Amino acid sequence: MSADRANEGNGNERPAGGDFCLVIHPDLDRNTPHARAPEAALQEGVGLTQAINLEVLHSEIIRVNKPKPATLIGGGAVDRIAKLVAGDSDICETCDVVIVNTPLTPIQQRNLERAWQCKVIDRTGLILEIFGARAQTKEGRLQVDLAALSYQRSRLVRSWTHLERQRGGAGFMGGPGETQIENDRRQIDQRITRLKRELSDVKRTRNLHRQARKRVPYPIVALVGYTNAGKSTLFNRLTAANVVARDQLFATLDPTMRKMVLPSGKPVILSDTVGFVSDLPHELVNAFHATLEEVMAADLIVHVRDVSHPDTQAQKTDVLTVLQDLGVDTSENNPGFVEVLNKSDLLAPDQLDFYESRSANGLKSPYLASAITGAGCQHLAGIFDRLVTANFEEIQLTLKHQDGATLAWVYEHGDVVARHDKLAAIELTVRMEIADAERLRRRIS
Repeated sequence: MSADRANEGNGNERPAGGDFCLVIHPDLDRNTPHARAPEAALQEGVGLTQAINLEVLHSEIIRVNKPKPATLIGGGAVDRIAKLVAGDSDICETCDVVIVNTPLTPIQQRNLERAWQCKVIDRTGLILEIFGARAQTKEGRLQVDLAALSYQRSRLVRSWTHLERQRGGAGFMGGPGETQIENDRRQIDQRITRLKRELSDVKRTRNLHRQARKRVPYPIVALVGYTNAGKSTLFNRLTAANVVARDQLFATLDPTMRKMVLPSGKPVILSDTVGFVSDLPHELVNAFHATLEEVMAADLIVHVRDVSHPDTQAQKTDVLTVLQDLGVDTSENNPGFVEVLNKSDLLAPDQLDFYESRSANGLKSPYLASAITGAGCQHLAGIFDRLVTANFEEIQLTLKHQDGATLAWVYEHGDVVARHDKLAAIELTVRMEIADAERLRRRIS
């Protein structure tokens, strides 16, 4: 068992709400193949907790050989954590909240709250809390509200202890709280129905926007990856934008799009998306996938990895699993999917040499880069240029000098490779998307 004062020396002040907390990670999966290292999982749990401005006084891993149906962890661990929460130890002060970095059943959550006499939040509730605090767009807020209501509905019977004060039914069949539970469940169902209807309207509007973008001849490049992999920092570096980029889990929850001009002069739309996370609560899966619908329309998907993270390989597996569920071809043979190893500035010299040797030719994924220092980013823009235009068609055409409108259209929609101005006409070699090539042929015919 390991323990540490998670916030020691980081200068954190007590939040305005006055919430001190403990973070515990039940180690349930250590015998599972390709399981995450418990230390890395605990660190992620601490990061998620700090993302909602709770002050972590203490964090530790609790080994669980056999999960207990009533409390998940063993009785000895429950008693010891109770002493930590009450401040009856030299490890930490009195705590207001305990974060359990794994999903809990409603009855497990209720029993632990009774044993520890404080609020208990499981991983599902924690991620919902973060999404609720960070979502900015209307669709994002609706999706989080829907997920939160679905989560609450599953806990009506087991965890809502205030319902025990009610007496329902006809007086002989109904148990304590039955009428109140049914009433609350009915209200939640009504709100869920209303939220689904509003979401349907928002999604219809987003589809219209997506169809409108298809008429604009700008390819879309989508950045995807695990949370805190540096996507927003890379987005800012490539587009000179100023979107929020913090060393924090789930700093970005709503998609952001900006225009980026490639080295050839070709404009593209770069999209920054929500970060992935392991063990995403099932209540949020649909909302998460809906947010990633923009990825499906992208011409190029860029998987940004934090290559310096000790769990980078497990994070990659989580991201690829979700993308494959969405129907994305993540194979090495797909030119529309590339991998970027970000945060190369944090690698030790021997690690840097290893990754540089893997991508020595600089033409095959993965590509090494640092969004903070800018190393490799110019080369990355060139790779985007090559891949986005990989399926372009090359056309030879001759235009009259007086046909300035068509000449301007060609420069706007294509990449002029060669131009020869002669007395009788202008001879051009142009590369452009197949659809634009067809439009050009119709125009000059």
